Amino acid sequence: MSLSLLAAEGGTDCGNGTPHLFGNNGGFSCVAPSSEDFDFSNRPWFHIAGYGVTKPVVLVALIVVLMIGFFWAAFNKPKMVPRGVQNVAEVAYLFVRDRMARDSMGKQGDRYVPFLFALFFFVWLMNVMSFVPGIQFPVSSVYSFPLALALMVWLTYMFAGFQRHGLGYFKVLGVPSGVPLGILLILTPIELLSNIFIRPFTLGIRLFANMFAGHLLIATFSAGAWYMFSVKGIVFSGASFTMAIVMTGFELFIQALQAYIFVMLTASYLAGALEEAH
Repeated sequence: MSLSLLAAEGGTDCGNGTPHLFGNNGGFSCVAPSSEDFDFSNRPWFHIAGYGVTKPVVLVALIVVLMIGFFWAAFNKPKMVPRGVQNVAEVAYLFVRDRMARDSMGKQGDRYVPFLFALFFFVWLMNVMSFVPGIQFPVSSVYSFPLALALMVWLTYMFAGFQRHGLGYFKVLGVPSGVPLGILLILTPIELLSNIFIRPFTLGIRLFANMFAGHLLIATFSAGAWYMFSVKGIVFSGASFTMAIVMTGFELFIQALQAYIFVMLTASYLAGALEEAH
């Protein structure tokens, strides 16, 4: 598991400058995985018109193709009594509609269900790529992708807010109800800063940080298992390998949870944009 994981990331510098686990004499001399394993700018998979196409970009394109293929197969010829792929897709759609959109926005949230539905599965697939054999890299651990999604969410709820309230949306964003005027002089700039600028940053950084940290921990324990086996023996190696397995199971849960949180926060921001002005 650890060999394929590190190889999928492009390998690490093992002390002698070689991109593999073992040194020239068969001994192990590998440095711990680091943030450099998440930087693909200098190792593109191929070039198009002189521009390097990196692994995360290819994976995003693959995710788009997978989503289009799956939902086309599910809903291209829908049946009255769903079975197979259609049944799975409908259950997932109803989950997003009832537990995310309507819980936050009521029936008026139905118009945003397709957006939230696609967003949930896109984020989840970006995360779960870390466990696909031969790929083993969560796309969301590269900050530019969560940031792009967060900016898309920001544009969506800002557009919805101004469409609903016009310029009065600034009042919704910055003037909480029932707050004395003296407090508003301090609170309004903070609310505007938080709701307009900090929201997309925190939305993106939450997803990125969880996927980055989780993948780095798994890679570290996996490499540690091989290192300990080389220099300390089976007991220490087994402990590190066990932690790699435990962290893998925990990461599977975190990946789904982070997709859920990302979409729930998006629904919450949309609900705030659609609510009545105070």
